[in-house]
Amino acid sequence: MPADTCEITRDDILSPEEYLTRRKDLKHRIIEIKKNRRISVGPDASFYFENYDTMWMQIQEMLYIEKGGEQQIVDELSAYNPLVPKGRELVATMMFEIEDERRRAHELGRRGGAEHTVTLKFGDHIVAAVPEADVERTNAAGKTSAVHFFHFPFTDQQIDAFRRSSDDAVLGFGHENYAHMAVIPKAVRAALAGDFA
Repeated sequence: MPADTCEITRDDILSPEEYLTRRKDLKHRIIEIKKNRRISVGPDASFYFENYDTMWMQIQEMLYIEKGGEQQIVDELSAYNPLVPKGRELVATMMFEIEDERRRAHELGRRGGAEHTVTLKFGDHIVAAVPEADVERTNAAGKTSAVHFFHFPFTDQQIDAFRRSSDDAVLGFGHENYAHMAVIPKAVRAALAGDFA
């Protein structure tokens, strides 16, 4: 898995037979990578910061499960390549993880627009998350989705500060019904700094 690239190509995809022989080792490797790419914010939200490796593995798993052949490969590359960081950004999947179905429906109904209030702050810098624009994640009734995809666009100065600053980096929501934040652990911050070209 060549993690120094910003796009997954057809040539990167293993055949079903090769993937099957390597799947156990690859899954173990990706679990280790993901350990320093997850941040919990408040009681319900988890951010999973994506990179080439996590998206490559997602594509391979989808192909392994669904066995859709060449057309599925095209579709999966189209779906997941936008979530591979492009050198001057961080990219995250965020999930409101609420097991109880009634509580989940109630809380999501109170959090409409929360996806537009996510920021990453460090030192004097504030990076506002940009929700993936494929579909609107809050419906007309004000209910937000349980799953969101975010891009955090950085300037060169912000990249340098994120890498070098000793100030805490804080990820959070500014929503009236979900105003939570979390300090990014040093190991996670170091892993995320590697996403910049």
